[in-house]
Amino acid sequence: MPSFYFDRFEHRKPPEPVPYSRRRELLWQFLVIIALVLGANYIRWRWAASLNYNALWFAIPLAVAETFAYLGLLLFAFNLWQTRDPKMRPPPRTIAECVDEPGPWAERPISVDIFIATYNEDEELVRLSIRDAKAVDYPHPIDLRVHVLDDGRRAKMQQVAREEGVRYITRTNNVGFKAGNLRNAMEQTSGDFIVICDADNRLFTTLLRNTLGYFRDPDVAWVQTPQWFYDLPGGRRLPEWLGRGLGGAGRLLGRAVEKVVGPVRLGQDPFVNDPQMFYDVIQRRRNWANASFCCGAGSIHRREAVMQAALRSFGTAVDHEVSRFEAEVEDEELRRDLGGAMRTQAALERELTPYKFHVSEDIYTSIVLHGDPGRCWKSVLHPRIESKMLSPQDLLAWMIQRFKYAGGTLDIGLRDNALLRGRMTLPQRLMYLATFWGYLGAIWNVVFLAAPIIYLFTGIAPLSSYSTAFYLHALPFLLMTELAFMVGTWGVRSWDGKASYLSFFPVNLRALWTVMRGEKIKFHVTPKERQEGNFLHLVYPQLGVIVLTLAGLGYAAFRVFVQGHLQELPNLVVNAAWGLNNVFAMLPMVRAAVWQPPEEQEAAAQPA
Repeated sequence: MPSFYFDRFEHRKPPEPVPYSRRRELLWQFLVIIALVLGANYIRWRWAASLNYNALWFAIPLAVAETFAYLGLLLFAFNLWQTRDPKMRPPPRTIAECVDEPGPWAERPISVDIFIATYNEDEELVRLSIRDAKAVDYPHPIDLRVHVLDDGRRAKMQQVAREEGVRYITRTNNVGFKAGNLRNAMEQTSGDFIVICDADNRLFTTLLRNTLGYFRDPDVAWVQTPQWFYDLPGGRRLPEWLGRGLGGAGRLLGRAVEKVVGPVRLGQDPFVNDPQMFYDVIQRRRNWANASFCCGAGSIHRREAVMQAALRSFGTAVDHEVSRFEAEVEDEELRRDLGGAMRTQAALERELTPYKFHVSEDIYTSIVLHGDPGRCWKSVLHPRIESKMLSPQDLLAWMIQRFKYAGGTLDIGLRDNALLRGRMTLPQRLMYLATFWGYLGAIWNVVFLAAPIIYLFTGIAPLSSYSTAFYLHALPFLLMTELAFMVGTWGVRSWDGKASYLSFFPVNLRALWTVMRGEKIKFHVTPKERQEGNFLHLVYPQLGVIVLTLAGLGYAAFRVFVQGHLQELPNLVVNAAWGLNNVFAMLPMVRAAVWQPPEEQEAAAQPA
């Protein structure tokens, strides 16, 4: 068995879910209501009393951006409103315990297919995933089958599957990418439940024991478990990091700092890959609205739900296509005959796709199942981690993954009328809207990044004045918002998420532009090995924000303190704080572009 870079992380254990606290949740709800009221008052004041009418070209875009951002804040607060974890139930003994009207046929053990989808990943890496899948246990008899879904059609992968005693499934083309791969496998398998795994998805033995109990509710279509990247760099403690350059004095200084602020690690999770905020907060708190969506790897699906929704979606699409032509025929008999013929033809030409052929087939399938007019299926975010995965190891791989997420989600939201279809409830629609709105935020984030730069270089303010009224409206809103979300996300690192949301703007804008031009978002497999090279060219926009902001600060300070424009000092203070916040938000991505694992750093430091 070859060695991998992640071998040294095999001992790591996943974190426990953030414990639920009713008192903390009530405090969060109280604080966020106050923050939202203050925010509404701030937006009212911005439009009614603060616009700089001498520079409306600047004032109005910023006010519009703030209004859209406030709407995003409302949606995010709604998303985080409450935690209601579905009750874990004992694992079912037979399939009869998971269906509406069990017959004699249902008094049999549950059957589960584990799909390990692969394309070009290292075959020995996939072998590890196969072995862990085979080790999954269950307290009752169960028909468990592991299948390798190889879209790379590799003889070596087939050999690994044969050696491990699992089934090898492939096809002659790659139509539909991962969704097509899953459909092909569903046609050749028959398990009651399907576990979706990526090539690097290492299942824990407890997966089925802890999740199949949710399916005792016959309306539960899928259970998503949190994804956990166990190979994230742990970083170095501040004393160690300072000691490498300053010796004993550096170590003493580092320990002194840590006594005041607590443990500090540098180089930890350089690409902000830790998904805890997404799964343990955002997805988990959608359970109450039955709106947590599928994220692919680590999810368990009821086959019946996927097939029923696919059939209903297939029939609806055929009817819609035929009705467009029937409406143009006035004669009733001719319309009926034509409709029948066209319906047959349309059905023959359209493919039945259990998983939508889309780069974001997981969230697309979620929307179809949640909005299924015949059933309105339920979803569950199981809060406990039940598998481990590999994270992107360089900025290029990270951007490929984020572009795919952004482009796929925006494509669904903007081109497929996702929020208006089916029978989703209003809370479900708002939850999905929050997801789409978050990616659209790149538009107004550009305004927020540019606004302080414009002022620092021109002296033109978007507000009529940064007067006492500004501070009375803005500061309470900003401070209460920070306090509310600090309580609301207690136990999870939140600054990284906020910084990433702001610094994502080039990736999200590119994804939005691709979708608006009608281009198809292509499916790229995220590389599992670190790519060599310098990635600074990927962060030129972020570097531009940093350089322009710092240069603008220097120029504005010269204008105020040297040229004597002291009346601009209040404006300078506000925009300096704003601009520095933007700079600090850009820095993590810039650091990610030049980050090297410790072993590479040490090798580079060795004399040639």
